[in-house]
Amino acid sequence: MAMTPEEAAARAKEAADVAAQAAEAARGFAEQALAGADALSHGAAAASGIDPFIFQLAIFVLSIFVGYFVVWAVTPALHTPLMSVTNAISSVIVVGALLAVAAGSLATGSTLAMIFGFLALVLASVNIFGGFLVTQRMLAMYKKKG
Repeated sequence: MAMTPEEAAARAKEAADVAAQAAEAARGFAEQALAGADALSHGAAAASGIDPFIFQLAIFVLSIFVGYFVVWAVTPALHTPLMSVTNAISSVIVVGALLAVAAGSLATGSTLAMIFGFLALVLASVNIFGGFLVTQRMLAMYKKKG
């Protein structure tokens, strides 16, 4: 049974509406999870008597070690896809760094945000360009010679 273009458009609109509702529900759940995680972090810090900054710093340091061991455990076959994902994450960092630099230049007295934004911009750019060079070299290894 073939659909008319009007029926197909109506079904597509219904599907888009359902997808928009699902996206809104997912956004609400994500906000609730973020608020719960923040409350849990502050609650655990308060219950243990540790300053929340020290508690979050400890989590950050532990995540550095976990990230280090996870990256070194990656097999060479997964290196190129991993670099692609890293480049995508770094591009988001570049956008945030540009916003920080712009906010620092627009607002008076926030040179610290401008300095950190510029530093993040430089480091993320090095990561992106280095990732592209490594990916290009890895892909060149799989090309047939001659």
